[in-house]
Amino acid sequence: MKKPLNHALECAARGWAVFPANHDKSPRTPNGHKAASTDPKRIGAMWGQYGGLLVAIRTGELSNLAVLDIDRQHNGLEWWQTNRHQLPATRTHRTRSGGLHLYFRHQPGLRCSTSRIAPGIDVKAEGGAVIYWPATGLPVLSDAPSADWPQWLMPTPKPTIAPSYESCGARPAAHIEAQLAGLVRAVANAPQGQRNAVLFWAASRAAEVIAQGQLSKPHAEAVLITAATMAGLENTEAARTIASALTRRAA
Repeated sequence: MKKPLNHALECAARGWAVFPANHDKSPRTPNGHKAASTDPKRIGAMWGQYGGLLVAIRTGELSNLAVLDIDRQHNGLEWWQTNRHQLPATRTHRTRSGGLHLYFRHQPGLRCSTSRIAPGIDVKAEGGAVIYWPATGLPVLSDAPSADWPQWLMPTPKPTIAPSYESCGARPAAHIEAQLAGLVRAVANAPQGQRNAVLFWAASRAAEVIAQGQLSKPHAEAVLITAATMAGLENTEAARTIASALTRRAA
């Protein structure tokens, strides 16, 4: 069986920017999905420094990739059976939970969303990431070229608040990084219905460390928002929750 690094390099050859992730899907890199790259040397260095059992792909403009995430729970597969005739042939993977990942070319303006299309149907686009499940031995159900994102699945335009991140600065001390990794795991593994509350709690704990001068705010924001979007929260919703927790602590 190929090593994760080999799969990561194959993904990069397709133009998908990758970064290493833990078994629970949380990012291994300090900057989360911002570390994603298609450069073989950088990818090799990331896996050499951080390791990683799973290969994560940054979705959105950088990879020209948007993924329709169909959950086996919450009637996601039922929605797919009903609407599959309206979907173009495109690359499709089986996920660890028994759902589906449909790979499409990124559509400008498309962002992550959770159950906005229908219950159990999520969108991984700008600001998000997905796990490349074939690297774990799960099947590629269709190796068709990635189709254009279906226009009928484009969200209704509405005002958005785009998060802005500064340079993440110096890497925190090992014990702080370990503490932050624990918060990231909590967010990544939060059950549906509790994700936003767990994210607020995690951001509040990170704010305490920031207040002690042991962690930079941009670094914490970048890592937490990556975990949140991989868990299924919308990018803008996650950014608001994190900002609210950090502001409340600073007040």
